[in-house]
Amino acid sequence: MATIYTRQMQDVVAKYREAGEVWPASAHQIARWAISRKLWAPQPSTIVDQCADPLVRAMREEYITDPQGRAVRAKHAARVQEPDGSQTTLWADIRTAPRKHMETAFRQRRGQILGECRQLKSDVDSYNQNASPDSPIPMTFDFTDDLAELEALAS
Repeated sequence: MATIYTRQMQDVVAKYREAGEVWPASAHQIARWAISRKLWAPQPSTIVDQCADPLVRAMREEYITDPQGRAVRAKHAARVQEPDGSQTTLWADIRTAPRKHMETAFRQRRGQILGECRQLKSDVDSYNQNASPDSPIPMTFDFTDDLAELEALAS
């Protein structure tokens, strides 16, 4: 389910396209257009997001080398429920995180990957059935060989 804010952003993209602007377009092109037409402006709540979002990207992109020589993510996110029932995402370092945090983080990341695969399957199936029924694009979701190949290249 899309949030209200996400729907508002989708409306901005629709208005950009309806205005006859260059398409395909980058998010930055659309953002410049939206800001210049006062369709978007930072709100006090979004200012915190504007700081938090790059912090999340930075934590997600921080890697360390483990004792076996593997590049692994240093920081891991786990969505948890607060005592008041609200949810928040907590970040921890793989070198010091409690096991429970890492179990939650790994389980949630696996779920995200599964969700991405499910969406890719829907997209490929739709394209194959509607745009290319005579020459469908093949897609496999068994990553066993891919993982083995990547591990062999890394060693």
